[in-house]
Amino acid sequence: MGEPTDRMNDSRNRAAEPTRTGQSGVEETDHLWIPMPDGVRLAARLWLPADARQTPVPALLEYIPYRKADMVRARDERNHPYFAAHGYACLRVDVRGSGDSDGVMADMYADHELSDARHVIEWIAAQPWCSGAVGMFGTSWGGTAALQANIDPPSALKAVIAVCATHDRYEDDIHHMGGCLLTDTFEWGATLPAILAAPPTPNVGPDWRSIWEDRLARLTFPLENWLREEARGKYWRHGSVKYQTSRLGRPILAVGGWSDRYCNSVMSLVSARPDLVWGVIGPWGHHYPDHGHPGPAIGFQKLALDWWDHWLKDMPKCSDWPRLRTWLREYDPPSDAIDLRRGSWIESDAWKKHTRSLSMGLGSDALAATSGDATWTIPDDLNIGSAAGDTGYFGRYGGLPLDQQADDRRCLGFETGPFDKETVVFGAPLIRLNLQSSGMHAQLVIRLCDVAPNGSVGLITRTVRNLALDENLDAPDAADPIGGALVVGFPAVAYRLRRGHRLRVSLSGSYWPLIWPAPGSAHLEMKSGTLELPVFEGPPTALCHPLPMEADHPARASFVTLAAPRVTRHSNGQSDGRRIEGWHQPYSAVHYRDTGTTFGFETQATYTIQPPDPYTARADLTHRTVYDRPDGKAEIESSLSATADARSYRVDAALTARWDGGEIASRRWSIAVPRKLG
Repeated sequence: MGEPTDRMNDSRNRAAEPTRTGQSGVEETDHLWIPMPDGVRLAARLWLPADARQTPVPALLEYIPYRKADMVRARDERNHPYFAAHGYACLRVDVRGSGDSDGVMADMYADHELSDARHVIEWIAAQPWCSGAVGMFGTSWGGTAALQANIDPPSALKAVIAVCATHDRYEDDIHHMGGCLLTDTFEWGATLPAILAAPPTPNVGPDWRSIWEDRLARLTFPLENWLREEARGKYWRHGSVKYQTSRLGRPILAVGGWSDRYCNSVMSLVSARPDLVWGVIGPWGHHYPDHGHPGPAIGFQKLALDWWDHWLKDMPKCSDWPRLRTWLREYDPPSDAIDLRRGSWIESDAWKKHTRSLSMGLGSDALAATSGDATWTIPDDLNIGSAAGDTGYFGRYGGLPLDQQADDRRCLGFETGPFDKETVVFGAPLIRLNLQSSGMHAQLVIRLCDVAPNGSVGLITRTVRNLALDENLDAPDAADPIGGALVVGFPAVAYRLRRGHRLRVSLSGSYWPLIWPAPGSAHLEMKSGTLELPVFEGPPTALCHPLPMEADHPARASFVTLAAPRVTRHSNGQSDGRRIEGWHQPYSAVHYRDTGTTFGFETQATYTIQPPDPYTARADLTHRTVYDRPDGKAEIESSLSATADARSYRVDAALTARWDGGEIASRRWSIAVPRKLG
């Protein structure tokens, strides 16, 4: 292990006095311990209002595995000091097995993680600076954790805010879509171990390095579970509040963005519990909405403060909010990145809509087929998907769906005539199809597109379906081969179809590189179909309860961005017929003046396939993080390569941890996971 360096001693001495006074008299404590019943300690960062030790105040909790000391420290300082300056004790807690917390994380949302959250809430409520009222909030993992803590909640928990959170870990998360495997799961499979493999800081004490080495030796590879659990089943239902909405116990402000698939949870939760849930959906991707892109962004801190003041301080405000405030999208010329979306804010307390059914077929006056057959073959062309963009899970710059024309030309299409008046689609469309398949292992991809008068085509929404699964995606379908009626739902939308635009439905049997191709090549035919659109009756209500449109937090001088280059993307066809697509996030870094630490990261993804062979699909991911601290420099490199044949997924992954250039540990995983459902 070697002897501690002078830089290590400097850092340890600084950690011994972690409390200081920040802006607006807020007392900031970089590190404190929260004990769990089994002896594990969770690491927290605390912000207290100036007089909280004399007059107890409500408390706010954010609970995530993304390293309070460095990884998302800049984001934490947008939110927590602001809330503390307005009368709330704020805590950022590292989940067990991450950052400076004790223990090991075996998988996402494990039982320990869920029970730890409840113990943390109870511990906070018992502190002398807390009034006994606790709120919980977060984005992505943190928002999902807040929803999970709200199932039969502890008495101290009074309200939650869930931003870009999932209520359905199988259908609206990073792993699967409609029972089909997302290639995003491989990126996350490489990234999560790298996060958990980073060293604790000297905040944990002089034995931080032995703790690090033990954590590296016990590091798990959760991707194996995610691949093995192909159907929804018990594994994915665990932690999915969609199936336990009757047990939600406290008010929820659900916030999402149309450029992020997690947004589906907002309308679903509002619909399931209109007595308990309020929703806001903007145009942005996987972000806190004060940094929302595409814009317009909103002032999240002020919105959240209004919420907390009402539910934690009994101040009148939120009770007159409409149940749902949403950005009503409309056609934007397709582009990888859009700074400001076209559209407008609307609000709704009731679902003022009816269902408009559009038949699909020959001679249809609703959705006419673009080919003249009586029975239509759904193409299984592995070139389809080049215009898909990202799923929106990671909040990277750009990655929006491109012009859909190239993909549409390879698909089975049905299209309306030009709309003679504006039509607002509001809710989750459905499509009913009469299908026949030659085998069990088939995928169905359906896209709703907006065809502009100039011929360019924008994506409205999309859905996919693994036809080997039953209607609940819980288990294999008993039918073999697949045949008969199929009902497929789309994610919820709020979209204005302009006069003169046309609506197109495009169907295919593949969508690479977003979803992994089905094994083999089943012949899929469509005999008839109906699209059911939830349509507003009359014009929607313009926003009467304004959202704060500017960020409302003080500028912080505690960190500086050293590098923030934008993502570059490539899509190349090779002379031998291969498709090579991918993206690169160049090295980005931020320096924290308070701790003398620089955190940086770089990620690259490459997806390769050679049509028409689905077994040539390959995903290659690399992820590198750097923690340049006063006591030394840690580097974590993680890589992963994934392929599949008819019988199994095969993954080779590696992770190396270095300290000041010397290797501390190297881990290798080589797995073959049986492929039962495609």
